[in-house]
Amino acid sequence: MAVKFSRVLRVVVTDAVGRPVAADGLDRWLARVAPTSVRGEVVVALVSDTKIRALNRRFRGRNQVTDVLSFSAEGEVTRPRSCPRLLGDVVIAKGQAVRQARKIGHGIRVELRRLALHGLLHLLGYDHEQDDGKMARLEQRLLRKGGISKEVL
Repeated sequence: MAVKFSRVLRVVVTDAVGRPVAADGLDRWLARVAPTSVRGEVVVALVSDTKIRALNRRFRGRNQVTDVLSFSAEGEVTRPRSCPRLLGDVVIAKGQAVRQARKIGHGIRVELRRLALHGLLHLLGYDHEQDDGKMARLEQRLLRKGGISKEVL
């Protein structure tokens, strides 16, 4: 019997090597607040600052720690119709997230949610560096939908 997936967003949270991680409901939260048109699967990897620095250097030519990187699955190998479309990976630096949460004045739970949503929006094609605030406005609206009403950007 073929496995059927609902036509929604599936979120998998892992560590740097792909092992599942309990992340205080991050997976369910992101699936719930994502734009309603989003279908498929996204992996959110929680990694060390060292790991994200290496990824940032390799893929963006920047030898520094960043908070979140997104890697689109465009051009993925064709999957059977019964499998969800892979949107890509969102990689979050745990140490950087802790520092940012402290600086902004909210908990790590809020910061991980904010970063996961930010990364997902990049996977969906949004680019805050070129869109005259469109991504930021959508991000704020979706954060409010998810119960995060404080200005966090």
